[in-house]
Amino acid sequence: MTDSLIILGAGFLGGVLNAVAGGGTFITFPALVASGIPVVTANATSTVAALPGYLSAAIGFRHEIAQVDRRLILRLTLQTLLGGVIGSALLLVSSNQAFAVLVPFLLLAATAIFLWGGKVRQWAGEHRNAVVPFGAGTMIPVAIYGGYFNGGLGIILLALFALWGMTDLNSMNGLKSWLSFALSLIALWIFAVGGQIAWVPAAIMSIGTILGGLIGPHLARRIPIRVMRALIAAVGFGMTALFFWRLL
Repeated sequence: MTDSLIILGAGFLGGVLNAVAGGGTFITFPALVASGIPVVTANATSTVAALPGYLSAAIGFRHEIAQVDRRLILRLTLQTLLGGVIGSALLLVSSNQAFAVLVPFLLLAATAIFLWGGKVRQWAGEHRNAVVPFGAGTMIPVAIYGGYFNGGLGIILLALFALWGMTDLNSMNGLKSWLSFALSLIALWIFAVGGQIAWVPAAIMSIGTILGGLIGPHLARRIPIRVMRALIAAVGFGMTALFFWRLL
């Protein structure tokens, strides 16, 4: 019962953070590990639990998504599915010991991306000719990362879209939500086949993420964004330090 309440609460907080500014993985993944779930299964379960939030966000941005060329969406979705398959498969062949060594570095990278994501997007906007717009050579590697470790995926996608030359934030958020949903969906199938999903915790956490996603926008109007970003950064660096300490 205690573990269930912790997982539900972590899902709620993760849903709130994702709705406000991102970074929900910094809460959901460590909570699953703390409940005794092995790190590979916890990572897979955390990805699956985030799926309902991605879907609801995509539905919320359906009008913005509809304004994007359908052939482009189809191409990017196929690229995302391909990268997601590769990343998810890589996670399945990773041992818990090997993944445990990578976790603090992945958390540190995701926290840094979250904290300086705005500057990354600004730089990307100024260097939009540096890559081929909407190319598989940039989309697939990002999707591989997302399939392997979901932390900071949304921020990386927004930076990638800016690098491609996109400027409409609502369209970018809509496309981000759809591709994140597609990636999580293929990851769900692969993780289920590989037996790496803790279904009961995933269901409990999903309830929390849905509730947090509904309440998050209301809290966003009352909590200064700087305060929320500082809180998320503190949690991210704190979890990074904790997982580094676990390696000792």
